Amino acid sequence: MTRGQGPTVRRRRLAGELRRLREAADLTIDDVAERLECSASKVSRVETGNVGVTPRDARDMLGVYGVTGEEADALVQLAREARKRGWWHAYNEVFTGTFVGLEADASSLRAYQALLVPGLLQTRRYARAVIRAMRPDATENEIDRRVEARMERQALLQDAHPPEYWAVMDEAVLHRAVGGVEVMAEQLWRMLDVAALPHATIQVVPFGGGAHPGMEGPFLILGFPEQADQDVVYVDSTNGGLYLEDAAEVHRYALMFDHLRAAAAKPDDSLDMIEAAARRFEKHDN
Repeated sequence: MTRGQGPTVRRRRLAGELRRLREAADLTIDDVAERLECSASKVSRVETGNVGVTPRDARDMLGVYGVTGEEADALVQLAREARKRGWWHAYNEVFTGTFVGLEADASSLRAYQALLVPGLLQTRRYARAVIRAMRPDATENEIDRRVEARMERQALLQDAHPPEYWAVMDEAVLHRAVGGVEVMAEQLWRMLDVAALPHATIQVVPFGGGAHPGMEGPFLILGFPEQADQDVVYVDSTNGGLYLEDAAEVHRYALMFDHLRAAAAKPDDSLDMIEAAARRFEKHDN
């Protein structure tokens, strides 16, 4: 899939255009809701991209804003394309937000993790151990579904047009024996395999580096190929992720990531650290 052409990004783009056009028409959300005889919350959810918009609703809103002709037709078509279903809809009990749709469409992914291997790099056994530990009340079937969903996500890195992927992690990730020594050895070798891909870079922030910006917690910066689609920062948590789109917030995290890259060992040295850790776990497994 060409980067930036998926339904989630299209919905986000449409939401931004509808908000811009409403503001250009000097109308409030309440004004639009009154004219369309709907709730103000519906208009707000459409403009934030939290809900989809039907082609008919899009045309009605554009009519209120005085937008007609080719511009209106193009945005109504965008509404049609935004309603298409991605592969992740088969896992709607796992993916409850827009994160995976945005990830699937990103042209660049900059990830930082302090305690865990990033999801796109996890092996099946490592992922299972992580999910079981973080969701002790989950059934085996629920864990199976979450593991399968995570494995499906990883196809992104093997795509014909993959995103540029850059992961930085704290050295603690290399030493925490998630799932046991055998699972960890397998996991670390897997990271080295991914790092060999031309579009992937992995770095490790060594313990000796002391305090660093990533101590605030893990995050992911998603970049998109179209200038109209601004970068998004996703801050993960067990209770649901936080999306940051404000330009100042995104810039702050981009600066944090640059400082993390500078604090980390160089890519080749980082791979040496990962390989050394993998061999240590293998030794303990024998």
